[in-house]
Formats: sequence, C-alpha cells, structure tokens
Amino acid sequence: MSSHSASGVPKWEFRVRLILCILGLVLSVYALHVELSRENNPEYRAMCDLGNSVSCSKVFTSRWGRGFGLVQIFTSKDSVLNQPNSVLGIIFYTLQLGLGQTVSSRAGFFLVMSSWVSVAGSVYLASILAFVLGDFCVVCVSTYIINFALLYTNLKRRTGLEARLKKGKSQ
Repeated sequence: MSSHSASGVPKWEFRVRLILCILGLVLSVYALHVELSRENNPEYRAMCDLGNSVSCSKVFTSRWGRGFGLVQIFTSKDSVLNQPNSVLGIIFYTLQLGLGQTVSSRAGFFLVMSSWVSVAGSVYLASILAFVLGDFCVVCVSTYIINFALLYTNLKRRTGLEARLKKGKSQ
C-alpha cells in the first residue's frame, strides 16, 4: 500500500497542511489583535504576556514587529509598506493553504521557496528575540515551529511530485 496518492502527494499532506495553516492563521490573527489592542491602549495586557521577559505584546510592538524591522530602513516607520509581521503571516498561511490545493510543479516550487523564506525569517526573528530583545514570545516561537513543519511538508510534497513525474517519463 503506497503512502502517496495517485498525484504523488503524500496522503497525510493535506490534513497536516490544513492543521498547520489554520494554527498559523489563528496565531497571526491573535498577534495582530494584540498589537492593535496595545497600540490603542498601552495598558492592554495580552494572555501571552506572562512576565517581563515573556511578553508577546512587547515583541509585537517593537521595531521588529513590523516589516521584520527592515522595511523602515528604506521607508518611513508609518509607510503602508511597513506592515505588522502578523499581516505577512496571514498572507503566507493563506497562500500555503490555497496553493496546497493545487497539484502542479509550479505550485510545489512556490510552496517550497516561500517556506524557505519563512524559515529564514523565523531564524532571523528568533535571533532578534533572543539576542536583541532578550524576550521569549510563545506566539512567535509557535509560528517558527509551524514554519519549519510547513517547510518539511512542502519538501515531502515536492519529492512525491518529482517521483511521479519521473515515473511518468519512464513509462
């Protein structure tokens, strides 16, 4: 019994992608809610604010909480291009979920490449979290784990699609 469907995509892939993307979307929407609530009320205390060095709202409202802290180097802090990282997460997880329904090598390539970008962003933000902010953000670390899991899922998907293509060419 094969662990891949006729399309070459692993059978477990759709369910795992759905779970990871929904979790990523929930965390990203929550992060956006926390950031906007904190901007409107500096006294707002989020559920993920567990202490001085375990504060997600401190992280989300820091310079690095928007545009990875990099966009404002090239534009103003209030530029429309300097979006909260959570908005970028919402876009990323939505694209991962949508493109994951498409069985094509082009979609597979985009899924893998965007996952590599998300993992690079996760490593960058994790280092900022640890070495610059000296904070621990439960929501942030959870999204980093989801991003690594999506990369693994997308690499397995691509391997399955490539095997199907090779099998088709040899027949």
